[in-house]
Amino acid sequence: MSSKIALNKVNDYAWQIPKTYKECMKVPGLIYVDEDLLEHIKQDLTLEQLANVACLPGVLKHALAMPDAHQGYGFPIGGVAATDYSTGVISPGGVGYDINCGVRIVSTNLKVDDVKSKINELVDLLFREIPSGLASKGKIRVSVGELNDVIAAGATWAVEHGYGWPEDLHHCEENGCMKKADPDMISPKAKERGKSQIGSLGSGNHFLEVQYVDKIFNPQVAKRFGITEVGQVFVMIHTGSRGLGHETCSDYLRLMESAVRKYNLRLPDRELACAPNNSDEAEKYFKAMSGAANFAWCNRQLITHWTRESFRQVFKTDPEDLGMNIIYDVAHNIAKLEEHDVDGKRVKCYVHRKGATRAFPPGHPEIPADYRDIGQPVILPGTMGTSSYILVGTPKAMEISFGSTAHGAGRVLSRIKAVKSFSAHDVKSKLSSKNIVIRAADLKVISEEAPAAYKDIDKVAKISNAVGIATLVAQMKPLAVTKG
Repeated sequence: MSSKIALNKVNDYAWQIPKTYKECMKVPGLIYVDEDLLEHIKQDLTLEQLANVACLPGVLKHALAMPDAHQGYGFPIGGVAATDYSTGVISPGGVGYDINCGVRIVSTNLKVDDVKSKINELVDLLFREIPSGLASKGKIRVSVGELNDVIAAGATWAVEHGYGWPEDLHHCEENGCMKKADPDMISPKAKERGKSQIGSLGSGNHFLEVQYVDKIFNPQVAKRFGITEVGQVFVMIHTGSRGLGHETCSDYLRLMESAVRKYNLRLPDRELACAPNNSDEAEKYFKAMSGAANFAWCNRQLITHWTRESFRQVFKTDPEDLGMNIIYDVAHNIAKLEEHDVDGKRVKCYVHRKGATRAFPPGHPEIPADYRDIGQPVILPGTMGTSSYILVGTPKAMEISFGSTAHGAGRVLSRIKAVKSFSAHDVKSKLSSKNIVIRAADLKVISEEAPAAYKDIDKVAKISNAVGIATLVAQMKPLAVTKG
């Protein structure tokens, strides 16, 4: 399935699909990769999907693929596209099934030596306290009415119910709540799927990881983020909206397929099903997507609470005294209504980020007040056994990528191929040789999520930095990881 698209090389880290490749393309496609990662991308339909995205009504400037891009549903994962609010469309395929799959990082004032002797006890407790796995159910039970409140209020609901600190909300994208959310726009089936799963990690590439700082590239910015020294311990949480988000996406893809016929939209791929931004269908989807995003922020907030409680139990110290503050929480499957400069004009647009992270620069009003003069924290999670990175948003990202950068390593092997290629025993042995503790609900997941099934996260981080769409702040290494 190797791609035959002839690309124009812009520079060592940028390649263009010319607008002439397809008659329907309204803008070029632009891919931020080096030659090695480009070869991976050519092995699936990523480039073809990016060219299709460039055909969407109202698409602005260029359709983008980040360094971690790979084939997805409709849009490539690692895809970014902005559509004019007046003339464009919104597409569920540009957000994905796991709405507001995202990641947050929590600091501690512990050092590696404080944790190593207790790491097995800690990871066992985290694995027990935070349910994981495909069919995992959360520790709390909510009524449909309470779930509606979660959908409307997001992480605020968790904090107001004692699962966190008020200041946690200030370090979440959107303060952990998208205001347009409407519980009535989410189906009973989606709510039923989500009701029992709130407060659970889920399966696949979702994880909770205890990490330590291995390198600091920018001490000044790192210190402002609470990263003070090599060896400092952090916790990274990666999960999303679980079954509620998946069902919401499925529901609205069906509605959008009807909208394509209703509005006579011409699309190169039915997976790009969409609706005009000013339509009733688009408004309903955005309200539902916002609600699923809020569910995900609440989910990560609950997991943060139980993480803090686990640290309290193991280290016999209050989480406040352990310095367990949220550095930041970012979404990487979401659509946002934003304003960007396009061809010298300020344009209101929907920015679709599917497997891509917001990377806003210093001075942007959406950044928490205490970070506003340095830029938005960007979290780039790796895979179990590899590094993760903290970066910071830049003015250049606003110029060339609609304030976006990569979201992680990005797959090179499907889960089916990974299971055939890697035994769980071998993966566990390799992690053990690096002194990394792993707990997983299913051995199959260990094979699916083997580090070698993913692109080189170090390259992805390096390219983001080299292109200038986010600059390096610190590198983390894993001590222990829990998986679904």
